Amino acid sequence: MRWKNRPEGANWGDFGDDDQIGRMNLVTPDRRLAAVREVTEGLAFSLSLPLDYPGGDLVPSRRAPRIEATRRATGELSYNFCFSCQNRSLFDVVSDDAVTIWTQYSTQWDALAHWGQEFDADGDGTAEIVYYNGWRAGEHVLGPDQPGGPFAKKLGLESLAETGVQGRGVMVDLAAIYGEEPARVGYDALMRALERQQAVVEAGDFLCLYTGWADMVLAMNKKPDFDRLKNACAVLDGTDRALLNWITDSGLVAICADNLGVEAVSSAAAAGDGPKHSMMPLHEHCLFKLGIFLGEIWYFGEIGPWLRRHGRSRFLLTAPPLRLPGLVGSPPMPVGTV
Repeated sequence: MRWKNRPEGANWGDFGDDDQIGRMNLVTPDRRLAAVREVTEGLAFSLSLPLDYPGGDLVPSRRAPRIEATRRATGELSYNFCFSCQNRSLFDVVSDDAVTIWTQYSTQWDALAHWGQEFDADGDGTAEIVYYNGWRAGEHVLGPDQPGGPFAKKLGLESLAETGVQGRGVMVDLAAIYGEEPARVGYDALMRALERQQAVVEAGDFLCLYTGWADMVLAMNKKPDFDRLKNACAVLDGTDRALLNWITDSGLVAICADNLGVEAVSSAAAAGDGPKHSMMPLHEHCLFKLGIFLGEIWYFGEIGPWLRRHGRSRFLLTAPPLRLPGLVGSPPMPVGTV
């Protein structure tokens, strides 16, 4: 076994010593069938922003995708390439491209290898860098200075992709309550929102938070006003212990939000002093302790108002990430069907 100690409140080992998908194990065939039964109209909504949004450098370490033409063996760029230059009897034209993509620039899944911790998992008195279920940095999550790295040998998003990522989404319409005003939503406020919408979150569900933040991003047309965005719309309050306890007890398998970070984002410099702690406690609780996946910067600007108008909160959600081994983040192409 890789670990002797597990963090307080963690579920490490509950789904097996070798588990890499955490609470996504709760999405059983029965839960998928329940999600399918939410479909009554056959309408499908894209839940992704265009992947070249938000534009600019909202997160300085991430860049917009860059598309380029591939180059043929003979040296020509393979874009609007006419085969007639090689054989006059041909009229075919071909275009091929490649893309360099920062996997967490826009609509994204966070892998369980995205957020780890210095934690004494082996009980030797010295903290080591570990991730969900005790998978280790350097051995299972390779760094860029290691042969074959950077690469998540364990907890990469291909493990999530292989599940199909399909289940029931439960929308919480925070935009209807707060509009664009900033608000930190803890347990009490979230419970009021669920009661107001008569929404219930059950084990195996995907909790979806419509705050309107991505609507603002889209309206800015790739010229984001960062100061405005950093102080707009609702976010979860990851410091609220009652909220974290509810996340544990609810059985939800993922939290998908249309904002940056799901919870209130703080920098390492602003995280404060004192005993060691997480600067993003909801990330710690979900990704590190419980194996709950986080989706960020999703787009609910069409499905959210539709659900509001029709007095609904539940829908079929399909959202696999790229099945590219080793990724710690990935754009999905999520679809909500009502």
